[in-house]
Amino acid sequence: MATILMVYASMTGNTEDMADAIADGVRDAGIDITVKSVVDTNASELTEYDGILFGAYTWGDGELPDEFLDFYEEMDDVNLQGKKAAVFGSCDSSYSQVGAAVDILIEKSKEIGAEVTLEGLKIELSPSADEKETCRDFGKKFAQSL
Repeated sequence: MATILMVYASMTGNTEDMADAIADGVRDAGIDITVKSVVDTNASELTEYDGILFGAYTWGDGELPDEFLDFYEEMDDVNLQGKKAAVFGSCDSSYSQVGAAVDILIEKSKEIGAEVTLEGLKIELSPSADEKETCRDFGKKFAQSL
């Protein structure tokens, strides 16, 4: 059976709400998922899973959150060839680069060999009930891509 690791960062709880709904969608598809805060894991763990979900809010005007920076650098030492990945995050359209952290993590995933199977999911600030359903669908689709 396929295994999935979700690694995310959340400051205000918005990305965490997305992560919870996405994890529910993965479980609804019948796949086990391990969910970890980025500060509680390291990039070498990524190779132990078939699928990887990354979640990050965008900090400032288009940057990864500070707590993601060390992990991001560690990703350079990991080969995700044969692994599938997808990325999500909360964002704020008051900035010129909306949800740039999602785009940064998609590019890094590709650079280190992962197949990114879904378009990045960006939700404005806190997910509404409908957007939480979108997140659950995102999780189901990702699980089905394995």
